[in-house]
Amino acid sequence: MSRNPRIAVFTSGGDSQGMNGAVRAVVRAGVSAGLEVFAIYEGYEGMIRGGDYIRSMQHDDVGGILHLGGTVIGSARSDAFRTREGRLEAAFNLVSRGIDALVVIGGDGSLTGANQFRQEWQSLLVELQEQGRLAEEVAAQHPHLAIVGLVGSIDNDMFGTDITIGTDTALHRIVEAVDAIASTAASHQRTFVVEVMGRHCGYLALMAGLATGANWILIPESPPPLGWEDEMCETIGAGRDTGRRHNIVLVAEGAIDCEGKPISSEYVQRLLSERLGEDTRVTILGHVQRGGSPSAFDRNLSTLLGVEAIDAILSMESNGEPLVVGMQGNKLTRTSLKVALEKTKAVADAVAARKFDEALELRGHSFSASFEIVRTLVRASPHPPAPEQRRLRIAIMHGGGPAPGMNTAARAAVRIGIDRGHIMLGVRNAFRGLINNEITELNWMSVNGWATRGGSELGTNRTVPKGRDLYAIARSLEEHRIDGILMIGGWSGYQSIVELHNQRKNYPAFDIPMICLPATINNNLPGTELSVGADTALNSIISAVDKIKQSAVASQRAFIVEVMGYYCGYLALMGALATGAERVYLHEEGVTMHDLVADVEEFRNAFERGKRLGLVIRNEMANEVYTTNFMRMLFEEEGGSLFDVRQAILGHMQQGGEPSPFDRIFATRLGVHCIDFLEEHILKKDPLGVCIGQVRGELNLTQLDDVPRMMDYAHSRPLKQWWMDLRPIAQLLSRQGTSIPGDERNL
Repeated sequence: MSRNPRIAVFTSGGDSQGMNGAVRAVVRAGVSAGLEVFAIYEGYEGMIRGGDYIRSMQHDDVGGILHLGGTVIGSARSDAFRTREGRLEAAFNLVSRGIDALVVIGGDGSLTGANQFRQEWQSLLVELQEQGRLAEEVAAQHPHLAIVGLVGSIDNDMFGTDITIGTDTALHRIVEAVDAIASTAASHQRTFVVEVMGRHCGYLALMAGLATGANWILIPESPPPLGWEDEMCETIGAGRDTGRRHNIVLVAEGAIDCEGKPISSEYVQRLLSERLGEDTRVTILGHVQRGGSPSAFDRNLSTLLGVEAIDAILSMESNGEPLVVGMQGNKLTRTSLKVALEKTKAVADAVAARKFDEALELRGHSFSASFEIVRTLVRASPHPPAPEQRRLRIAIMHGGGPAPGMNTAARAAVRIGIDRGHIMLGVRNAFRGLINNEITELNWMSVNGWATRGGSELGTNRTVPKGRDLYAIARSLEEHRIDGILMIGGWSGYQSIVELHNQRKNYPAFDIPMICLPATINNNLPGTELSVGADTALNSIISAVDKIKQSAVASQRAFIVEVMGYYCGYLALMGALATGAERVYLHEEGVTMHDLVADVEEFRNAFERGKRLGLVIRNEMANEVYTTNFMRMLFEEEGGSLFDVRQAILGHMQQGGEPSPFDRIFATRLGVHCIDFLEEHILKKDPLGVCIGQVRGELNLTQLDDVPRMMDYAHSRPLKQWWMDLRPIAQLLSRQGTSIPGDERNL
């Protein structure tokens, strides 16, 4: 815009986890840019009421809210704003404070209201002048209203972003509940029908089904055909016959049949009870899906979108088109608000018109592909192989350190492979198992329950084969007539596959397609921006740090928290961004004594002004000399009586636990793509060796020959690390302001 506007941020409609992170980012980024920033409390209702509902905000006013669920500035569904009289009052209250730019955090209804408000803006000001409430010269200073929207909705039902603020956390709530239900269901051989939110969008039900290994899913975009009741009962009954002790049916609250008739969870429960004699219970999760502390993903997503919203407003033309800021892949995007609303409405219109194929297509390729995957994975047994089909023999194994999601990827690959008629061979104990010939055939039920389990059921280690090991591996591959290898793992697993690939001239048995699926909490692998397991590790970090902050704020204390990652700073930087840490030390940047002295001095000054909590995140290999304990002693010595210091080394808890929803979904998708690749290349004359990954949201294949030039071998990390571009944002948002005694307002 031609001048620095006064900006107001507000949350509207249904709340979603992560809204507070967005508010915090908008306020702090705006203040840092020299803007006057206001928060409007209680959404559009507060805009109409004015007065103390519209408050000026400073850096410290949004401290201590990043980890909170809901929205601390409140939200409301305003009937008054639907009227012109209400919008007239809202315009008066904004112009009276010189506000002519809004950051709207809400769903499609809230953003539709904002778009209408902008379209009427000039006529509203004219009407206020005619009423004598607004001077002509004041109106002339605010001819246009700038609008930037951030989509805050757990339903993930709006065009312009791959995922909306709150969706990932809602999936956490659903997955946690279904995992807990599954354990009690298995104990009593019960079936549970679980209803999840999603009036017009089945995203939560679909992705939760993918993440939990649900046995049947009902969503509005793809209603089941006539007679679906018979097929569902047959599938679930057949599952019992194979030895499955429990069944989970997920129903989106907006689920319908092909004639548009609602399918209720109670109807499904009665159906299973009456036809199968199943002990069937219903659980309606309801608003628990909206509640609780946001996940690491939602904290970082909302933070990045909030900063981008300020940049979008500052770069907007004086009468610029309203925008929706979103995330597609790992790239921040800006989409016309008009286009986003039109595309979103098109899905609802297609469902209403019973054009379900069109609705599924409009949701995007990822949505429809996930639906097809689920349709295979929910089967009680695989399709039988075709009589003339060549049955490929595919070996699947793990390598490197354990990472949550390894089992999930293995399950998807095994079941998809078997369903396509192939023979899936499990290699126990990683490359030691190849050396020692520990190879067994896996069947459909061999991987039952693996979708939710952490660790590695096949076993993993960091052995990298060399010398005589290669001969033993070649013998094992020949003996079992293996046509292709899928390795799920981290850096040492990649090293091992690269070594086999490089030895093809010496060992013909290695001249087969090989593919590496990235699974490591360090997120330090080539050819991908994300690795399976890293999201779970981040959530473990924020869970621990949230508890640490509660302890520290009570007693004027600073904590230095050491996280894993080896020489790669992904966990440290993203953990700092998600927890609001004031300092983060990375090996990529290095640590000097000058840095430490300056940081200690800033901490002293802040605690003298009433600061109660300090938080530092340190990568485990940030500096070999300036260890975590050294930093603790330095900060404590220099802090004197102002504050004491504690250290927390999180250790291997970051590698453990059940995989997060993101890691389960990501692992499943990659596992299926790996089978696609092996099927395509096993029959080719010159088979490739590749590593699979995701770059900017798109599937990416990198040939193993290219891996060496992409890696910093000395530090086991990629030469290009996209997350380092986020370092300035972490610094911007953590910059210390004046602390308010008795509160953790500087985080």
